Amino acid sequence: MRTALLAWDYPPAPSGLSTAAREIAESLAEAGAEVTVFTLDRTGRARVGGVAVVGLALPSCGTLARLRRWGSAGHLAAPLAFRRAVLDAHGRAPFAVVEATNWYAPAALLAGRPDLPLVTRSSTPAAFTREPAGTLRDRLDGWTADRLERRQARGSAGLIANTAEHGAVIAGAYGLGGRQPSAVIGLSLPPEVATGAGGTAYPQDGPVSLLFVGRAEARKGFDALLDAVAILGREHARGGLPPFRLDLVGVAPGDLPADLPAAARRHLRARGRIDGPALAEAYARAHAVVAPSRYESFGLVYQEALAYGRPVVACAEDASARAFVGAPGAGPLAWNATGPAVAEALRPLLVDPGLRRTYRARALAAAGRFGRASLGRETLALYRRAVAAARGA
Repeated sequence: MRTALLAWDYPPAPSGLSTAAREIAESLAEAGAEVTVFTLDRTGRARVGGVAVVGLALPSCGTLARLRRWGSAGHLAAPLAFRRAVLDAHGRAPFAVVEATNWYAPAALLAGRPDLPLVTRSSTPAAFTREPAGTLRDRLDGWTADRLERRQARGSAGLIANTAEHGAVIAGAYGLGGRQPSAVIGLSLPPEVATGAGGTAYPQDGPVSLLFVGRAEARKGFDALLDAVAILGREHARGGLPPFRLDLVGVAPGDLPADLPAAARRHLRARGRIDGPALAEAYARAHAVVAPSRYESFGLVYQEALAYGRPVVACAEDASARAFVGAPGAGPLAWNATGPAVAEALRPLLVDPGLRRTYRARALAAAGRFGRASLGRETLALYRRAVAAARGA
């Protein structure tokens, strides 16, 4: 099967969507598909991991790059670039199917084509990641993005969700009627993580090293995390807690609030975006991973932390956290995404090395639930159903 995959970015770009795109593409290639990735984060062509990678970065002086700066209309720039490139390649050597994320609808202008069925694999909708609109321009911008996502999802020949709960959220967000073939398929971790992480030694007791991996946004529970660190920082200053530090990966120093209390700031290190080896080192140094997200479509950070055998402090508001962290007892769940709740969940891990090691053992036991073999096999099965449905239409 010859397939196309649309990606906003692709490794070595250090993002969750990039990691997911690589796992999807290479799992399909390992399952026997011929895969071409179209990505906006580079130019040129390359072959990596058995996958053809085509860069579509928009020239800064080009028409689409200028369109991208135009408020609501700018959301059409990337879909136009993807559509042009994919249809050009499809005309020379037809694809059986094209896949794209729902996030900001890169395939909105490829939806509904019976000659090229579209499969949408849903991440978190853009509406869940934006800050509340403060201006009319921002409201119109968000409205356009949401409508394009809905158009893409409704025009897809097949749909993939990372968990059953996530699929239900997506159906409600986009008003889907359940007519398209759909599947629940968990994402795999990169082989170097899946095979190498479990052998990473656990840090010796001493100052407790914590790790957060994500963006400084409300969906990730970042506000609650900062409040929790301020609470625990004041307790440490009074002599009630041992020393601790929280590394913030994916968060630049400028992302921290200007009025962040000193009780929190002295325990934080904002590291910005880092590459794969540096992230592996950060996991290796961590005694625990703090991921108090309010909502995750899947939660690759949970899976990475489990692979390294690191206890995870997560939030019970998130269904994926309940399933992947709470159910196997791989770490404590805060009852909600607030500073006091996250601090209460984290406090016992700071003071009890034995508890940290108990959670570590459970995390290792829960690791490895998803792999490339199942990802590729189940994705191809859904592709075939989507192709059959499109032809039937």
